[in-house]
Amino acid sequence: MTQDKYQISGEDSLIARYFKPLATDPGAFGLVDDAAILRSAGEDIVVTTDAVVEGVHYLVTDPPDAIARKALRVNLSDLAAKGAVPAGFVLTLALRSKEDAWLRPFADALGEDAKSFACPLLGGDTVSTPGPQMVSITAFGRVPQGRMVGRTGAQPGDRILVTGTIGDAALGLDVLTGGAAAGALTSDPAARDFLVSRYHVPQPRNVLAQAVRDHATAAMDVSDGLAGDLTKLCAASGVSATVEVANVPLSAAAASLIARNAVCVETLLAGGDDYEVLCTVPPAQSDALIAAGRTAGLAVTAIGTIIEGGAPPRFLDGQGQELILKRLSYSHF
Repeated sequence: MTQDKYQISGEDSLIARYFKPLATDPGAFGLVDDAAILRSAGEDIVVTTDAVVEGVHYLVTDPPDAIARKALRVNLSDLAAKGAVPAGFVLTLALRSKEDAWLRPFADALGEDAKSFACPLLGGDTVSTPGPQMVSITAFGRVPQGRMVGRTGAQPGDRILVTGTIGDAALGLDVLTGGAAAGALTSDPAARDFLVSRYHVPQPRNVLAQAVRDHATAAMDVSDGLAGDLTKLCAASGVSATVEVANVPLSAAAASLIARNAVCVETLLAGGDDYEVLCTVPPAQSDALIAAGRTAGLAVTAIGTIIEGGAPPRFLDGQGQELILKRLSYSHF
């Protein structure tokens, strides 16, 4: 039977053109099957999924390469917080149209990140939609059996550590949407560009996955806001916490905006999209995790302590007074 007797659908053509080159793992079968194989030898497979929706997680004007990177990296961030090594991902893509001007940079950026983070495409689905567009990724990671770091292990006395800096992405979105940060940074294009890049392209902390696995009692990534995500972690572990807000790590751009009263600290604590690792570590091991970050060129900062009780975490200012936050995190509903 000659090949011209087979009819190739528009969906199959799109997959073959843009995404088959990304499916380098043998278990993906070149995307010609409707399933894949993910092999595991004495390991646990960690599964996480996140979707990014146009108008909710990214702006209509955001470039397609940034959308691709964000869609994969928010899932890689979850794997890092679980102490897992990336193994692969599946992609669901809901598109209004199949224009090359959008799909080519999207696929190229997705392929670059898949290679950079050693997380190959294994399969997925493409569908049409009248809008908004949506990118959903389910990522898989590997950990030694029984070693995944969950949210339930925090113990009184643990130190609360966080990677990187907090609040930059929320400020980047504020810049893009013409908020207070945009007005305050009109004469500082470098700061504007830095904050926007932190919103567009998260930096998942997979380089610290093993250190998190070796030292943390509980961990999660900061996606909806530091204050709200710490509250979730404490609730899952049945503990409470105190946080010294002055110790929360800020970028130079964010610190400048706070110092000028251009934005309030609640914006940074509750803004979301940080994709940093938040974890709890016994005091005797916290220095080891901080040192592992230093070796990797990544700041890891102690911001508070886990305490007994079921009350929500308390956020204390420089004078030890509790800050009453009107909002803890971003919420879809």
